[in-house]
Amino acid sequence: MSALHVIELFAGTNPDGEAVIEQLQVRINEDNNYQLVRSPAFIHGIACGDTIAVEEGQKRFKLLKHSGNLAIRVFCRGDSAALADQLTPRLEKLGGALDTETPHILVYSIHVSCGFTAIEKILNSACDGAKSVWYYGNIYDSDDGRTPLNWWLDILKPE
Repeated sequence: MSALHVIELFAGTNPDGEAVIEQLQVRINEDNNYQLVRSPAFIHGIACGDTIAVEEGQKRFKLLKHSGNLAIRVFCRGDSAALADQLTPRLEKLGGALDTETPHILVYSIHVSCGFTAIEKILNSACDGAKSVWYYGNIYDSDDGRTPLNWWLDILKPE
């Protein structure tokens, strides 16, 4: 198994107009592309297991292959520990994993085959919309935040 490396990618701009850079753990593939080890907290369009290309010296990526994982980001006004205690075992039962836990952010990866309905039922039962909210990180177009990317249709297609 290849060693883990850290890359930096552009995640957007903050309210002051400054660039936000997120560090991501990756494995370097034989073709010098990267496979994400965890889903990002702020970068849209990618999740754990996805394969990306990054141009030398650039902080932008091109998605090469979806892994089938959904990136789920949970933001909390207070400490996220109690919410993690509630969500993590339920998402793990579906095969999900907690990729990142900070005092105000939880990031999960879970395969799309677990079903949007089952995943959303768990998240909606735990996140109240006031103290905590959740978002998918890789299913909507990053330009408008509403248009589904539909990358999962081929993955879920019966053979």
